Amino acid sequence: MELFEAIRRRRTTNGAFLPDPVSEEHQRLLMELAGRAPSQLNSQPWRFVLVEERPTIDRIAEISGSSMTRTMAAGTFFERYKPYFRFSQAEMDERRDGMLFDKLPRPLRPFTKQVFTKRGQLMMNALRVPQTLGEENRKLVAGSPLLLGVMLDRHEYRKEELSGFYSVFSMGAAMENVWLVTTELGLGIQFVSFPMETPGAWEEIEGLLRVPPELELMAVYRIGYLPPERRRPAIDWTSSERKRPSQYVFRGTCDTPQQGWDDVPDAGRATDGTVS
Repeated sequence: MELFEAIRRRRTTNGAFLPDPVSEEHQRLLMELAGRAPSQLNSQPWRFVLVEERPTIDRIAEISGSSMTRTMAAGTFFERYKPYFRFSQAEMDERRDGMLFDKLPRPLRPFTKQVFTKRGQLMMNALRVPQTLGEENRKLVAGSPLLLGVMLDRHEYRKEELSGFYSVFSMGAAMENVWLVTTELGLGIQFVSFPMETPGAWEEIEGLLRVPPELELMAVYRIGYLPPERRRPAIDWTSSERKRPSQYVFRGTCDTPQQGWDDVPDAGRATDGTVS
C-alpha cells in the first residue's frame, strides 16, 4: 500500500527548500487532510494559519535564529536535551533513538563531544559557535516559501481538564496527516522550535500572526518543495534510526518485551523490497 511507504519515507527536513511557492492546490490538500484527523467528540480543535508573506517569514526567521543563538550561548539547549544526543554511529546503532551529532563545519568538530561541559561551552562561545548555528537556522527559515502556524481553540484546549489532553492528541493526529501528505507531494517540513525556548520570542510570533485571544499558538512549521539532489546541510543532526520492536513493544504485560519481530521484514513489504 502507498500509505505504508509514505509512513516509512516520512522525514524531518533539516536542509534547504527550493524557492518555488507551494501551490495553492497543495496547500489546500494539506489543510483538507489535516482536517480529516480524528478528534474527541468530533471537536476539531485545530486551527491553521498559512504564511507566505515575505516580511513575516523574514521576521520569524530572525526571531528563530536569534533564539537559537541565545539558547546555545547560555548552554540551556544542550543541558536540556543532552539525553538525546548520540556522538557515534555505534552508539546510535545500540540506542536507535535520539539525534546523531556527527556533522559540523570543520572548525567546530573538535568541540563536538565537549558541548556538555563548562569548558566546552566557553570555547564554543569564544569561537562564536552559537552565532554560526543561529545564522544557519535563520537562513533555513528565511528560505522557506511557506510557514504553517498550528493553533488550538482555547475552549477545547483547557490544560487542567481532559479536554486539554484530547485537544493535543487530536492536533498530533492532524499534523501527522500533514507530514504524510508532504511526503507524498515532494514537500519537506520542519518544526521551527527555537522561539519556544526563549522568553518573549513566542509571544512576538503570536503578535506577527495576530493570534486572537481565543486561540493558542502551539507550533510553527516551515514547508517547501525538496530539491532533486539533497545534501546534508553544514550543521545537521540526523534521526533516521528507529527502535527495534523488542525495545518498545510488550506482550501481555509490560514485563515481557515482544520477541521474534526484530529481524522480520517490514509488514506489508515483500522480501524483494516491493509492497505486497
